[in-house]
Amino acid sequence: MQLNLERPDYRWFLRGADHAHALVNERMLRASFLIAPDALVEDWPVVDAAALQPAQLEPILSLAPELVVLGTGARQVFPPPAILAAFLTRGLGVEVMANDAAARTYSVLAGEGRRVVAAFVMRNAGDDPAY
Repeated sequence: MQLNLERPDYRWFLRGADHAHALVNERMLRASFLIAPDALVEDWPVVDAAALQPAQLEPILSLAPELVVLGTGARQVFPPPAILAAFLTRGLGVEVMANDAAARTYSVLAGEGRRVVAAFVMRNAGDDPAY
């Protein structure tokens, strides 16, 4: 049996992620980033989802998502209520989960043709004993 790698029909695909790195297309990313089927924003300046500030949402919103997946590192960490409210008041769905689950969710939604933006908070395992 011959196996062939079938690439998605969108530009930026996520092959996997954990708390410290992610593989986007053939690139290894180690800093927080945003991904949409047609956009990749590297070096998103966020290191802690619990301390996320409204101004840090602008790069996400500029990608015009219908749904946001927020990957918060090795475990699920909810951002401040004001952050969730900022999405909901704009009519945007937001799902918060650990990075590995966020990567799988992004891939499914992007594969369905949804206008999804995934935001990944990357942490180095040495930065925090909880990670």
